[in-house]
Amino acid sequence: MRHRILMLLLGVAVLVTSGCGFHLRGTTQVPEELQTLLLDSYDPYGPLTRAVREQLRLSNVTVSRDAKRQDLPSLRIVSSSDSRDTVSIFQDGKTAEFQMVMQVNAQVLLPGRDLYPINVRVFRSFFDNPLTALAKDAEQDIILQEMRQQAAQQLVRRLLSVHAAEETRMKEDQAAVAANAKPVSATAQ
Repeated sequence: MRHRILMLLLGVAVLVTSGCGFHLRGTTQVPEELQTLLLDSYDPYGPLTRAVREQLRLSNVTVSRDAKRQDLPSLRIVSSSDSRDTVSIFQDGKTAEFQMVMQVNAQVLLPGRDLYPINVRVFRSFFDNPLTALAKDAEQDIILQEMRQQAAQQLVRRLLSVHAAEETRMKEDQAAVAANAKPVSATAQ
């Protein structure tokens, strides 16, 4: 009896989460008009571009290799920067902890419509121990790679906001056309 109730509760939980639009983290439901796009980057073979390409692939987005196509939306990675700020110091004045910041600036160009800027910032803390320099260099490289992956995930998720902004703009345009059409028809009567 207890087994049946447990299975029933598990079934209800699965149905509720699938019905509410829940998806596992790491995949994003990219809007249909952005399912095929061009990926343009200031560093086409760099680690950030590879991470973005991988996140797009995980989200079932096809990245076209034909750069001459003008009918496809384009995701342009314009720039990225890394910085380190001191957060705490040891008693002797040496830096004990850094806050690492990665900022990525990108744009989505929808053909014949508009250009939408996307800015992503990722923060991480890094403890620096001067006695273990080699290990800390390897740890810092791992943290930077994780930051690139997180920035790539955020970029792909922000494609949803581009879609929402485009829908809002289209509704506003339709409302403006309708508002301009009403006075003309009212004066004609």
